Amino acid sequence: MTIDASNLADRPLDNSLGRKNARNTLSPIRSAKNLVRKPAKLGESLVGAGIISSEDLETALRTHAQNRNQLGETLLEMGIVDEDSLLLFLGQQAGIPAIRLRSGLVDPVAVKLIPRSKAESLCVLGMFQVRDTLTVAMAEPANLRHIDELSRITGLTIRPVLSMRGSIERMLKNCYEDNFSVDEVTADLDEDAVSIESDAIDVSLADVESLTEGSPVINLVNYIIVQAIRQKASDIHFEPSQASSIVRYRVDGYLREILRPRREFHAAMVSRLKVLAKLDISEHRMPQDGRIHLRVDGREIDLRISTLPTILGEKVVMRVLDKKNVTFYLDKLGMRNEVLGSIKELLNRPYGLLLTTGPTGSGKTTTLYSAVELIKSVQRNIVTVEDPVEYQLDQINQVQVSSAKSMQFSDALRSILRQDPDVIMVGEIRDAETASIAIQAALTGHLVLSTLHTNDSFGAVTRLRDMGIEPFKIAASLLGVIAQRLVRTICPACDIAYYPESEQLDAIRYQGDRRRQFHRGQGCRDCFDTGYRGRTGIYEIFSLDRTAREIITRNGTTDELRINHRKLGRRLLLDEGIYLAEQGRTTVDEVLEVAYCDE
Repeated sequence: MTIDASNLADRPLDNSLGRKNARNTLSPIRSAKNLVRKPAKLGESLVGAGIISSEDLETALRTHAQNRNQLGETLLEMGIVDEDSLLLFLGQQAGIPAIRLRSGLVDPVAVKLIPRSKAESLCVLGMFQVRDTLTVAMAEPANLRHIDELSRITGLTIRPVLSMRGSIERMLKNCYEDNFSVDEVTADLDEDAVSIESDAIDVSLADVESLTEGSPVINLVNYIIVQAIRQKASDIHFEPSQASSIVRYRVDGYLREILRPRREFHAAMVSRLKVLAKLDISEHRMPQDGRIHLRVDGREIDLRISTLPTILGEKVVMRVLDKKNVTFYLDKLGMRNEVLGSIKELLNRPYGLLLTTGPTGSGKTTTLYSAVELIKSVQRNIVTVEDPVEYQLDQINQVQVSSAKSMQFSDALRSILRQDPDVIMVGEIRDAETASIAIQAALTGHLVLSTLHTNDSFGAVTRLRDMGIEPFKIAASLLGVIAQRLVRTICPACDIAYYPESEQLDAIRYQGDRRRQFHRGQGCRDCFDTGYRGRTGIYEIFSLDRTAREIITRNGTTDELRINHRKLGRRLLLDEGIYLAEQGRTTVDEVLEVAYCDE
């Protein structure tokens, strides 16, 4: 016996099994199969919950007897209840996540993991694959035979979610088609959602429309940009492939495929973006960089665009710079009070070098901007040199370097030192010459802020040595180093407690109580079934004391610096990640993946 989306009883399921299960699976399904009753029970439950009236139920039952649809489908067709309310009710009754299917929610790659004939016969739709688990929308999510068959076909663990049969059948027709309907995707796009700022774009819309020969490319590009901003994506990728164009968003540090327009749309989309960014639309063999300034949903957005020729066509990546979603206040970056106090103490020094380290996309620039915002005043001359300038700050003199204009970081720094600066922010120390000038500026009475690419805070010393900086100069000029990472935070809508496996705790060298519960996200519509929503920073502060300076001066190792750091009772990146996991803000898996580094 199976559960159908419109044939559920009114008896609630025991959800405690889901909390006891450390795996990201739906344990209540096996206990749900005994709870099916006649279709009328669904109607009685809806009336009892106050979702529909008794009169509505009688009307629906008469229609239901004539068309022989499931009662839930009949209620939807008659407009007595909306799909969101019905699914929420059914999901609560069955103890199974319920999802309203829509175009942007389904991963095209996951769809093709299930053959079309099998998907149609079982009325299922592949939605997302997260590691070895495939989330599948099913009209009968408690049908164990169907789940076992899907697991055998895909070789993956199947995580069923409840969806309406009619919605699955409608989506199946579209998801397995090679062609892509732009009008269908952009149907819900407000015509005024995107406007081009006149100060940034000097090309008329009529010219763009003639360029794309009246195609719906403009609507498609607008839709992609609007959805990226609404989903808080940091980057948009337009990638050519043999059969289609691929559009992906980077959300919370991870790429997610959104659309697969037809192959012939790709060149038109690239041309549209090039026109907006004032790039050469006739140049296809050389990389180009540009910028687009738009107003989206009433917010000013900057898009930093980069094109790259590939063998299949031009790949375009756009960095979304939305100041509304970025905070430049140190107090709001998620730092512990101890960490925040240490950074503020370093920023109060009149001169010296303060570095932030970490991989690309770890929030180093945001930390530097926040530091500058904290210390800026009318009494200070603050100058930044960046490549490129991402956000414009008030009362700050910002300089953008460019290889095309033959001005590198080192060239700009020399000129800045003749501008009577108090504070200098260098976007990145990339070479020995820039490092030497920055060190010299720190030694001659300037506060210098910059970034380096190293695995941890102690590696910054080694990196400066490799650039040819003498150890005694490093010891004399370096105030401290901030190493940081961004970890995904658990989605509050699907947060559950669980007990990690001992192997996971061993991997992060956990020294606490192993009987304690940690938290993770099950996956839901709010987080696109990832279990995570949003990110926060973890920070390792290496503040130089007398012992650390002595170690650096005599060319000591990073291990010696780390041991001294530990003796002072200070935390490493891994310790900060474990602390967040213990607080229930992130998962052990995320700590292991993002924060772990060899000691």
